[in-house]
Amino acid sequence: MRYAFIEEHRDRWPITIQCEVFHVSRSGFYAWRVREPSATELRRAALTEKIQEVHQASRETYGSPRVHAELVAQGERCNRKIVEKCMRHAELRAKSHRRFRVSTTDSNHPHPIAPNIVDRHFEPSQKNETWTADIMYIPTQEGWLYLAVVEDLFTRKIVGWSMSKSMESRLVVDALEMAVQRELPGEGLVAHSDRGVQYASEHDQELLQKHGITCSMSRKGNCWEATEAADRTGRKQAAGR
Repeated sequence: MRYAFIEEHRDRWPITIQCEVFHVSRSGFYAWRVREPSATELRRAALTEKIQEVHQASRETYGSPRVHAELVAQGERCNRKIVEKCMRHAELRAKSHRRFRVSTTDSNHPHPIAPNIVDRHFEPSQKNETWTADIMYIPTQEGWLYLAVVEDLFTRKIVGWSMSKSMESRLVVDALEMAVQRELPGEGLVAHSDRGVQYASEHDQELLQKHGITCSMSRKGNCWEATEAADRTGRKQAAGR
């Protein structure tokens, strides 16, 4: 393998220097060049070609574990460490892609921010006492689809939801309207959300006031309170089973 590396990179680095780095003699290297390749070398050369085919078919996204798994699935008998060495020798690496993240919370807006009335108290004593609202996104073949949900923290029931291709205030308003129509909550209900522009909009705030619902918003920089609330409710229900 050392001689093969020297041969492959002879145009990049002088042979003499490479032999010194790898602690091999120049005479040994030149003798290797004129002799016939061994069965092991032929085997690795053929394996490297198959590795390159799998790597290219994956759009260069496969690393050695996945390349090895694909070769085995194709009926190729090979060792994963050998595959790793062949890929390293051939300078084949998995391309890393930065994951695209969609932000559903835009708190940079001129609308008033409601106080954090819930203040991480996510265990109400009865239904229709505390609702949490949140927006999530779903990737589809036609683009992003946004889902707004309203959850009752006591029952852990999704009492309202809405879907749209955009994140306009109508998205969260439709979810809230569904929740109100289905649950007919009385006085004392608190609706908790993040500080996003959709929840702070006049559209959503007018609907809350219309039904006598008190608005509560999470602290700045803490957009995970709604998720944490759902997790705590789930753990509480599981412990009671």
